Amino acid sequence: MKKILPVLNLLVPALILAAAARAQNAAHPARPPMPKPDATDQWTPVPPVVNVPAATGIPSDAIVLFDGKNLNAWESTDRANPAPRWTLEPASRAVVVAPNTGDLRTKQSFGDVQLHIEWRSPAEVKKSGQGRGNSGVFLMGLYELQVLDSWKNDTYVNGQAGAIYKQFPPLVNASRPPGEWQAYDIVFIAPRFNADGTLATPARMTVFHNGVLVQHDMVLRGPTENRGLPVYKPHADKLPLSLQNHGGDAVAYRNIWVRELSFPPAPPVPNIPPPPYAPDPRPAGKKKK
Repeated sequence: MKKILPVLNLLVPALILAAAARAQNAAHPARPPMPKPDATDQWTPVPPVVNVPAATGIPSDAIVLFDGKNLNAWESTDRANPAPRWTLEPASRAVVVAPNTGDLRTKQSFGDVQLHIEWRSPAEVKKSGQGRGNSGVFLMGLYELQVLDSWKNDTYVNGQAGAIYKQFPPLVNASRPPGEWQAYDIVFIAPRFNADGTLATPARMTVFHNGVLVQHDMVLRGPTENRGLPVYKPHADKLPLSLQNHGGDAVAYRNIWVRELSFPPAPPVPNIPPPPYAPDPRPAGKKKK
């Protein structure tokens, strides 16, 4: 009998543990096994390679619209004289708004784009509010991102620099003093229209002003309107970009390039069971800390 007791001392705890395990499994029934890592790997399509030379900062797939040399990519909106007549400024590789010469617009049309553009308001401050270094970047010639000297310059907030004009004020005022160069980096998604001309999806815009996020994926209410509310009307999938000549305010622009965007379709959802995959390893009654 004495020899049996040590065996029983080992066997009884094992039986208790086995019973507890069966009770645990009954409380937490088996779930599908964890899938292999490669079940969610995606191999195609392979993203194209884009190089960004440190010397220029211009992506290799960008279309350079203005590099300070000429205005060959542009035309005037002045119907009487479509030749671009804004003033080239060779020393700063810039182009400056000239009075009574119309807006500038690209000869090429664009839809979804990433746009980089640098601008400078006049160093000499003569007016205030909307009369101080006023211009605008018009995506598709319709949707305006406001250009204005907003350094210590009070005006309506949906009309200051970085505003989607008359629609959305910027998140912050990232303006530099007058006479200093500033930069906009814009992601613009063009609106889509149905075959019958009704709106399928509205335009959207994200903007960085001097590297600071000022507009994040904003859904535009329609083309820019100075008076009244914007209303979408069907238009072409691609239209020219334009720069505004606002009363001859001598705003300068330089280093303008654009990347046409193309969004691939979402990858298919892998045919694997939904989570959770493995049995809960925690004992019954124990909660996650």
